[in-house]
Amino acid sequence: MFPLISEQIHADAAHRLGFSGRGIGIAFLDTGLYPHRDFFPIEKRVVAFQDFVNKKQTLYDDNGHGTHITGIASSGAQTSSGGYLGIAPKSHIISLKVLNGLGSGIPSAFIEGLEWIHKHHHSYHIRIVNISIGAANTQDDTSARAIIHFVEQLWDDGLIVCIAGGNHGPKPKSISIPGNSRKIITVGASDDATKIFGNYRLSNHYSGRGPTESCIMKPDVVAPGTNIYSCYPNGRYRLKSGTSMATPAVSGAMALLLEKYPFYTNKQAKLKLKNSCDKLRTPRNHQGWGLINLLKLLDIQQEFT
Repeated sequence: MFPLISEQIHADAAHRLGFSGRGIGIAFLDTGLYPHRDFFPIEKRVVAFQDFVNKKQTLYDDNGHGTHITGIASSGAQTSSGGYLGIAPKSHIISLKVLNGLGSGIPSAFIEGLEWIHKHHHSYHIRIVNISIGAANTQDDTSARAIIHFVEQLWDDGLIVCIAGGNHGPKPKSISIPGNSRKIITVGASDDATKIFGNYRLSNHYSGRGPTESCIMKPDVVAPGTNIYSCYPNGRYRLKSGTSMATPAVSGAMALLLEKYPFYTNKQAKLKLKNSCDKLRTPRNHQGWGLINLLKLLDIQQEFT
């Protein structure tokens, strides 16, 4: 059995001390959300759902990626009952469907989702935005520049924005858009050299490498992203791999941080994250500041030494 990502980054220790992400809203821009039992009670956990693709009103996920991502950060089931426990199991969920059933989308739908968060983040107590999607870097792409503009607007709103670094590594300057934004927290996979199961499209060393075309060091941080077990449509679970899976681990960790230090700004939270990482024996353009260490992030390491 593969370890749960919550165990890999010591979230279980944080849970035992009472940290669960309560009161922290995480917005997920993805393929939607299946009403999996691990998100029950749905009416309390999922406080908003917006579909910018098919304009449906009821919760659904016709791909599975969004459900898997959301589970990593926010699943509330107990592992003793066979469910999957996420990093921040009592955070509340805002699910924005911006990708279709094939996992692809158009820039206008993505921008609509970003603008919706800009307008409604106070109403739903959104503190964190998780973007586990991206496109190959085409610096002169007008739509790419527009997306980065709206992503950075959310950062300027005071939100913590965590974005996947993409799966186009290991060549330098392979960070995807909008993970190449200077302001946000770009997440890579710490374990992208691990043998991958259940995903034939990824190869070893897939995690996007920096620097960006503007010579910004990226990614900012790495987390486990390979062979991650999480929720899937029709009440199932599945292993998936990619920087998409590493990103909600960081989003969930930041929810726990804001629960402990609710008055932290996004800049303070980003600095705290930077100073709490463990260095890996990989190049800087792979690991950034290093591997997330949740015990250091929450200042509870001394409890378990």
